[in-house]
Amino acid sequence: MALLIEEGGLFTTVQDLGRRGYLHQGVVESGAMDRTAARNANIAVGNEEHAAVLEMTFIGPTITFQAGCLICIAGDGMTPYMNGNPSTLGTPFFVPQGTSLSFKVKKKGIRTYLAVAGGIDVPVTMESRSTYLRAGLGGFNGRKLEKGDQLTIGEANELVRPIMEEATKQNRLWEADWRVFSPIIEEQSDDRSVIRAIRGNHYHRLTDESKKKLFQATFTIKSQSDRMGYRLESEEAIQLEESFSLLSEAVALGTVQAPPDGQLIILMADRQTTGGYPRALQTVAVDVSKLAQLRPGDSFTFTEVSLEEAEQLYLEHERAMAMRRNGILLKWKQIRRKLEGKE
Repeated sequence: MALLIEEGGLFTTVQDLGRRGYLHQGVVESGAMDRTAARNANIAVGNEEHAAVLEMTFIGPTITFQAGCLICIAGDGMTPYMNGNPSTLGTPFFVPQGTSLSFKVKKKGIRTYLAVAGGIDVPVTMESRSTYLRAGLGGFNGRKLEKGDQLTIGEANELVRPIMEEATKQNRLWEADWRVFSPIIEEQSDDRSVIRAIRGNHYHRLTDESKKKLFQATFTIKSQSDRMGYRLESEEAIQLEESFSLLSEAVALGTVQAPPDGQLIILMADRQTTGGYPRALQTVAVDVSKLAQLRPGDSFTFTEVSLEEAEQLYLEHERAMAMRRNGILLKWKQIRRKLEGKE
């Protein structure tokens, strides 16, 4: 065992990048809500990007490290504290055995991720370690973490192992002199008040007035929102030209549905596999992480982009992420060479 959960926080679960390839069997994808933050945390400690992390929502847990661990905390919504001292986000730390990690709520954001070198070692269920709470599937016994839970950690990347071994001998906190930041491309700003989207398959069935409102109105996230979907509230309902029957169709992360009451729903990580409501919009992939950090009560507007622009944003984001990953691997190699006296 390496992590002892002293307090579970409001909603702390084990997540990776999702359970893919089972939608046709009715198994939801799940996975981290803010995948950019989860990937950043993993990259920083030398993990594969899909390694399992802890997703902490709004109120973080209190954790005692039962063994020395290399960790990185990324995302927004909380400030980490180690042994009572404020710490930084995005920085890799080696924390000695006995270190206590806790969190304080910030004024913005809602989800923070803890990556540990080697990854959270829970059983793989249908090719993923993600928790799907409604079905009790995956993660740590299919549920959120509670006081007294103990988590094991996998084997760390060989690049970071010598650093961990040296820090363990010295039994002291080690901190890298660099850290990962998000966003990683200029076009992916931190501004969460504007979410980019392309027209959905049924956009053309909306009234002309509703088509305008989609990109002019302010939408507020309702308290009934969760990992499955964000329920939105606006002053005026989004209406169809005429009602029509729609067979349930496959839906995607970030799909914006227009149910009969005219109040939109955005489908998130634990979304169902198919949906029968008209699809008004599709959030661009690079803005889903921004959505994931919005709290109930936060407001935003949609702005329209073309499919070509959305694809270009995605490609630029993935290129930048690959460069970040390669750059960090080089940093770990340099640290290791210095440790071995080769530089």
